[in-house]
Amino acid sequence: MKPVQLRSLFAASALFVACSAAFAADKPQVVILATGGTIAGAGASVANSATYQAAKVPVDKLIAGVPELKNLADVRGDQVFQIASESFTNEHLITLGKRVAALARQPDVDGIVITHGTDTLEETAFFLNLVLKTDKPVVIVGSMRPGTAMSADGMLNLYNAVAVASSKDAAGKGVLVTMNDEIHTGRDVAKTVNIKTEAFKSPWGPLGMIVEGKTYWFRAPAKRHTTGTEFDIDKLDKLAPVDIAYGYGNATPTAYKAFAEGGARAIIHAGTGNGSVSGAVVPALQELRGKGVQIIRSSRVVGGGFVLRNAEQPDDKYDWVVAHDLNPQKARILASVALTRTTDAKELQRMFMEY
Repeated sequence: MKPVQLRSLFAASALFVACSAAFAADKPQVVILATGGTIAGAGASVANSATYQAAKVPVDKLIAGVPELKNLADVRGDQVFQIASESFTNEHLITLGKRVAALARQPDVDGIVITHGTDTLEETAFFLNLVLKTDKPVVIVGSMRPGTAMSADGMLNLYNAVAVASSKDAAGKGVLVTMNDEIHTGRDVAKTVNIKTEAFKSPWGPLGMIVEGKTYWFRAPAKRHTTGTEFDIDKLDKLAPVDIAYGYGNATPTAYKAFAEGGARAIIHAGTGNGSVSGAVVPALQELRGKGVQIIRSSRVVGGGFVLRNAEQPDDKYDWVVAHDLNPQKARILASVALTRTTDAKELQRMFMEY
């Protein structure tokens, strides 16, 4: 080959490398934090969609199982936990929150995806929505079927999560959840079915959808979140102990008293209807409030609506708090965070209306 041809070949090669590097640099940088759950689960056969072991597949194999992710972003993974989400504790929430916050401060991170078991996914999403101080997209995703099952939903859910985390349109919308092609705010979303792939719903509807890797938005979160909150994960090392007691016919004060004796600083009453409290329970809750335990009325009813203050019970008179439209498990999360800042019931009520 002639010298002129060699120089031309080297120049073309250098241009190709430079263009490839520039193209790669233009791609969003997305970190996938893995915590376990069904999306990392495995069953004994392809017919096992509900019977399986959660938290078996490591994050590198999850990423390798969806090679199309490279078309959306430069993706790297980090295994934070490998547990089923029903075993998540307050300590896990703090550890995960600090890890996400540290990543969000890095200039080489444009978005963060968290793979999570579905049982408590909504609780983690709301917690992070309250305490993270970043406008960068943070997306939580899970699956209802393990990757070994027929029609497994994890691959597409993960692909969609990376698509959302890579989208500039997702910035500033708080912590998001992507499941079953839908985009939800971590504040509203809840697991409403325990088998079907369309398990996650928001009482006020999804924010948008993902179709073939493209995001479509229809509304924005209305409540305070992330950079707009008075909470900061970097200043949190421990959450206040809060428990949930279930309302039902023939209810007794036993659970409420036991939780208080166990050290609960607040008790979420998962009441019937409009957060109703049985007449047999009211005196015990008044007594516990007199001892400093916060009483927060929520509703066990799902699908929309909210608990009205001073309806069913004289909340002002008893110095109780209502959870507004937050379900009992989300009310627990907000109370656990809020009680690190105040013990005043009026301040707590303000927070429940704003968040």
